[in-house]
Amino acid sequence: MIDLSVLPEEPGCYLFHDVNGTIIYIGKAKNLKVRISGYFSRQERDPKTEALVRSIESLDFIVTDNEVESLILENTLIKKHQPHYNIDLKDSKNYAYISISDEKFPGIWIARKNTGPGLYYGPFVSARERDYILSVVKKTFKLRSCRQLPKRPCLRYHMGSCISPCTGNVSTDEYHALVAKADSVLRGNTGELITTLNAEMAQKSSEHKYEEAIVLRDQITAIKHLDERQHVDRQKSYDEDIINYLIREGVVYLILFHVYRGTLTDKQEYVFDFSDEAVEEFIIQYYSENEPPSELILSRPVSGAIREFLSYQKGKTVRVKIPRRGEKKDLLNLVAKNIELSFFGGEAKVEELRKRLHLPEPPVVIECFDISHLAGTMMVGSMVQFRFGRPDKRNYRRFKIKTVDHVDDFAAIAEVVRRRYLRLKNNGDEYPDLIIIDGGKGQLSAAGMELEKLGLKIPLISIAKREEEIYVPGFSHPLPIKKNEKASLFVREIRDEAHRFAIKYNRLLRKKEMRDD
Repeated sequence: MIDLSVLPEEPGCYLFHDVNGTIIYIGKAKNLKVRISGYFSRQERDPKTEALVRSIESLDFIVTDNEVESLILENTLIKKHQPHYNIDLKDSKNYAYISISDEKFPGIWIARKNTGPGLYYGPFVSARERDYILSVVKKTFKLRSCRQLPKRPCLRYHMGSCISPCTGNVSTDEYHALVAKADSVLRGNTGELITTLNAEMAQKSSEHKYEEAIVLRDQITAIKHLDERQHVDRQKSYDEDIINYLIREGVVYLILFHVYRGTLTDKQEYVFDFSDEAVEEFIIQYYSENEPPSELILSRPVSGAIREFLSYQKGKTVRVKIPRRGEKKDLLNLVAKNIELSFFGGEAKVEELRKRLHLPEPPVVIECFDISHLAGTMMVGSMVQFRFGRPDKRNYRRFKIKTVDHVDDFAAIAEVVRRRYLRLKNNGDEYPDLIIIDGGKGQLSAAGMELEKLGLKIPLISIAKREEEIYVPGFSHPLPIKKNEKASLFVREIRDEAHRFAIKYNRLLRKKEMRDD
């Protein structure tokens, strides 16, 4: 059960997963909450969308600063994961280059690959931006765009948009001077060129050649505008990783962004126990298995030994930046925003559950148990843990039922609850704030008796599958919580995750038994 109420009203990308965790659709949104909610609120859907919605088991999202960034990220993620329900854009022009050929009179055009002789600029994430840049450069410097130099002038010459070396009216040196200016613009080095054009424009004006001065003025305006746009979306020649984290109640919540040549391509989430060296240990472990980027952006300094380790792994110097302002600081802030929304966006539903269950404190840590079996065989138990309203998979547990040799869900629940909390008690570990049992009053009673035997007083509820009713010990009737309330949706989300995890373990054991046979 997906709780749509916790989705942020921010721009970004969303990823739908099926029951196996496979990404089946990736989309972008100006407002994630409105866009995603639309999939589930429509009364009528086309067959493809209907099939997609039926297949959605869970979702993930990445928040961006604006809608344009979400569009770029969507394209990148689709190319990487190739989801089943996304359109297969085999002829996509994205990630193409602008090329200036290596000829006596070089031509300028789009290239799909950056191989072969000539100059290449890009790759360009946005096809629209690339086409705009190409158009400005061609019009400004009037370079030819024909693949083969014709023997007589074409329409572009007569329109005044090509200097037409095919006519013999321009020398090689003059043409290459124009190519050099185009190269300067495409590399982003426009300052000197604009100065030169300003001087030419002033000269033309002093000579009362106003039409030519207007042409130069328009060129300067176009190049300035182009320079601004390239500054926003200029491709880097190196890769970056951005790591930021928050620490709450002795736990580190960390997100790593991968930026490939200036384009965000992926995020990874990690949760681990805090210690003074925890983050540096994470960096060592992660980059022992993954090649370090050319530049690593962090929110806090690391030791010189870590820097040396990264450079050793890379085979060349890795730049480690701890920015205080500017573009890189903005990236760190974006990662921090994603941490808040990804890990702690569920705090509202935790508080709502506290209110509806009349608990003294918010159930920050919730553990849920489920039993799975196949026709009375392969009986297994699962326990999932939610922390701050989100799955904390590092604390998932699975149980082979040892004391029950027939179908008895009550006895099986009693066994896994006893084993789980006896271990926590013996180890002196912290208990959860709430326990959820998948089942009705019988399973709830079995779990409650085991907690009582252990001398533990942990809030306990169960949820019955058929009517999705929530029970508490000591009451024969379910709580008056409606199915569409946040609290009910949250409990069902946790129960569904425990059920999925139990089935997954059951299937794993069945496959193992088949191999053993």
